[in-house]
Amino acid sequence: MPHPPYLRLGVNIDHVATLRNARGGGVPDPVRAALLAIAAGADGITAHLREDRRHIRDEDMARLKREIKKPLNFEMAATDDMVAIALDKRPHASCLVPEKRSERTTEGGLDVFSGHDHLKVVTAELGKAGVRVSLFIEPSLEAVQASRSIGARVIEFHTGAWCDALTHNENARAEHELARIKAAAALASAQGLECHAGHGLDFVTAKIAAGIPEIVELNIGHFLIGEAVFIGLTAAIAKMRAAMNEGRALAAGSES
Repeated sequence: MPHPPYLRLGVNIDHVATLRNARGGGVPDPVRAALLAIAAGADGITAHLREDRRHIRDEDMARLKREIKKPLNFEMAATDDMVAIALDKRPHASCLVPEKRSERTTEGGLDVFSGHDHLKVVTAELGKAGVRVSLFIEPSLEAVQASRSIGARVIEFHTGAWCDALTHNENARAEHELARIKAAAALASAQGLECHAGHGLDFVTAKIAAGIPEIVELNIGHFLIGEAVFIGLTAAIAKMRAAMNEGRALAAGSES
């Protein structure tokens, strides 16, 4: 069997902006963090422009599009306002995510069932403008099928339930959630969908996720920014890249 493809690392810089906004002013600068992340080995930058602008701001998106030389992944709710911004800024990719004002962070995948028709329209509109659309979904076979029906060519699995189970030493639940991710990734790949994964990943879980050959990109933010407080962003990204490479190498070895 062929070896797994190169595993890309997307670095989410939202929480550099969270820290900036806690004090006001311009520091720390999320765009500076994005440039440093790229220099340290990130393959792309992810930023979530929320309706309430709690971290990333409109001017951050404009500067990111202008200043970084790697792909920009614009996380966004599928609203008219966000679609208009994406069509104006034309990022490399837009990842459609659910959004609630009351949540601290994204709590789960998109409802690709009740929101199917609306998501299909948004996906088509952004696609016509040359924006690569991905859907942030639960790792279920049904969600994969619905995403394909919507017209997405890229999906990102919400790995939060798996990571949470491991954090709380709930081994049976963790095994169940990991099995769901693997099965959903296998189905998605068989149907021609590109698979990404993210949410709650750390060095350990990223290494494990890297062993799933169908997944070609991990998007990681909060953990890396937290580690950067202690060891620096460059070192945190280098350590993450090493964990991902090790996991990928183990997967390649098992398939050879």
